[in-house]
Order: sequence, then C-alpha cells, then structure tokens
Amino acid sequence: MNYIVRETYKTEFSKPIIVKQNEKIFIEKETDEEYENWFFCKKLDKSNSGWIPETIIVKEDNYGIITEDYSAKELNVEKGFIVKGIKELNGWLWCECENTNEIGWIPIKNLKELV
Repeated sequence: MNYIVRETYKTEFSKPIIVKQNEKIFIEKETDEEYENWFFCKKLDKSNSGWIPETIIVKEDNYGIITEDYSAKELNVEKGFIVKGIKELNGWLWCECENTNEIGWIPIKNLKELV
C-alpha cells in the first residue's frame, strides 16, 4: 500500500535502538501517553535505549526477551513524499520512502493512504 506524507516528520533519535530475537533488555518505562503499547528499553550493555513495541517483548519483571529482530529507525520525510507501507504497528508504519530509498518508521497520523 502506498501513502503520501501529509505532514513533515523529523526524528529526534539519532541513534535508534536495534535488537535481535532472544536478546534480553531492561524495561525502563512501560507506556507512553501518546503511543500506547510501547516500552522504553535499554540494552543490557547500556549502549543504547529506545522505544520497543510491547507485542515483541516477553516481560520478566523489569526485563524482557525480544521475540523478533527489531529496529527503531525512524524516517525523516517531507510533506508530499511517497512511501510504501510494509508493516503497521501501534500507530506507526514501517515504510520505504520512494524519494530516498530509506526504510524506517513514520507515525501513521502523518500519512494519507493513496487509492
């Protein structure tokens, strides 16, 4: 499915968290008021932290085990860019941007489905 960016989006995270299946992480915060079902997590080596969807975490106290490879990379996109939607998750869309050929997350609220 293709979408047009209806509102420019710029990420505030320059170093997104990337985790692998079966990796253990520390859960710092269990939800965000704007985006439900996301946990703010830190890698055990403390090298990186970021938001990870609750649906791919098996929670064990303040820790979790990741059930699939995941990258929190967000896309910087300008209004009018066209993106191809790959996977929707908790209000975000994993996309490939036709203008830059980059792949990453964009908030669904910034997109309009093309028909």
